[in-house]
Amino acid sequence: MTLLIAGLILFLGAHSTRVFADHWRTNMIDRLGELKWKGVVTTLSIAGFILLIVGYDQARLSPVMLWQPPLWTRHVALLLNLFAFVLLAAAYVPRNIIKSKIGHPMIAGVKIWALAHLLANGNLADVILFGGFLMWAVLNFRASRRRDRVNSTVYPSAAMANSLLTLVVGLGAGVVFMLWLHLRWVGVSPLGM
Repeated sequence: MTLLIAGLILFLGAHSTRVFADHWRTNMIDRLGELKWKGVVTTLSIAGFILLIVGYDQARLSPVMLWQPPLWTRHVALLLNLFAFVLLAAAYVPRNIIKSKIGHPMIAGVKIWALAHLLANGNLADVILFGGFLMWAVLNFRASRRRDRVNSTVYPSAAMANSLLTLVVGLGAGVVFMLWLHLRWVGVSPLGM
């Protein structure tokens, strides 16, 4: 569990400077330069991600069950994760309606992804991993929206074709991940196959 927690701290910490230390982050970028700053954040993120994966994998070998989620939560989690994939696509497809309305669809997608996994899993490692991501995403989304209001950020108006592309890409990626990649990468089929 120690590696999982250390990985979460490194990974989420590297992604939290705008949430908890925006002024310090700005000073560091001025001091190091943007490219070096991104290099530091990337290095910490990769190290944290590796620790997180290894720690989560170790924790799954001897799970500590906190509760047994009902079967229906898996179905809810599948639907929520499809929506999370659409939000992820919305972060990258330019001028789509989801991004123009939400402003930060990737962070919103992480919130939904983490919540879905908390609903469908009841062991301690899952609560630590997905609970940590959920808390981070809630705080990050709130801070990002606050920055948008202070900076009067206006997102470009949406084009219908781009919005449809967002749905197709997001749903397609979600289905591919659920049918094949989740089992291959995580070792568990979300469809119980």
